[in-house]
Amino acid sequence: VSAEAAKTRFGPFALNAQAPDEGNMHTLLHWATDDQAERYLKPLCKGTARSCFAMTEPEVAGSDPTLIQTKAVERDDHWEIHGHKWFISGAKGAQFAILIARTEDDPDVPQAANSAFLVDIPSEGWEIVRDVHTMSGSHNHCEIRIDGLKVPKENMLGGRGQGHLLGQARLGPARLAHCMRWVGQAEMALEMMVDRALKRYAHGSYLAEKQGIQWLIADSTVELYQCKLMILHAAYKIDRKEEFKSEVSMAKHFVANSLNRIIDRAVQVHGALGYSTDTPLADMLKQARWARFADGADEVHQWRIAMRTIEAYTKTGSVGPAAGDLPL
Repeated sequence: VSAEAAKTRFGPFALNAQAPDEGNMHTLLHWATDDQAERYLKPLCKGTARSCFAMTEPEVAGSDPTLIQTKAVERDDHWEIHGHKWFISGAKGAQFAILIARTEDDPDVPQAANSAFLVDIPSEGWEIVRDVHTMSGSHNHCEIRIDGLKVPKENMLGGRGQGHLLGQARLGPARLAHCMRWVGQAEMALEMMVDRALKRYAHGSYLAEKQGIQWLIADSTVELYQCKLMILHAAYKIDRKEEFKSEVSMAKHFVANSLNRIIDRAVQVHGALGYSTDTPLADMLKQARWARFADGADEVHQWRIAMRTIEAYTKTGSVGPAAGDLPL
């Protein structure tokens, strides 16, 4: 369903399954108190409210949440928060944010330094500075200044020091949801590639009859099939409440790169038409570029995949557990 919806820009919104709201719904379902669920989850599910997830900061690496500098200080009946966020998707128009901030100065482990808060928007001390424009234009990815923001103590989401756990629990399934949408885009690009090849005549035959073009179609079809299988297997493990981090990392890395390759091949088959804005392909290619660093850069996922593979071999003498733990 997510893949089909992603074939049009408004598809996910029509289903109320768009990022970041879709990921925030899952997060609230598992982490919110009954009162928080009533106030924040229900309106989100009904489609009467929008939300954002405020974690990324410009001063530190987004792929390492233990470096977060936004600071929450406990007062008598509230938390006072100061900090700086950016690329906060959906911030304009959001009725609330899930905000990640540092609450612990000397945690036992770096991953226990942060906590999560539900922030009503608008609130004094929460300022949207700008919509950060990207190579594909403006898409409501905002820079936020937080100065003296007061959040009631009952608006802490999860336990104190559990912000990292909450963020990781959210990002695993959210990465897979991105992959589902990317598969829809990749499939549409492949269909456009085949349609163009069947209709474009050059040098005595249609493009579809030329081996060089057939290779582009074949490579794209194989990759699309691999993407779907990886997503299905990772989702299967999530549904069964099994360990899924490695499978989601592999899927996220592979699908993001396949998306870029398949759209690029479609542009190539369309020639100058594909480079123009007369088809959706040019915009699709610009949008696809962010997939390789959003929700974890390629290199971070590759590093973690390699570490899990080395760990599996060290413990079991086999790389099987790190490679999906599938029987031959």
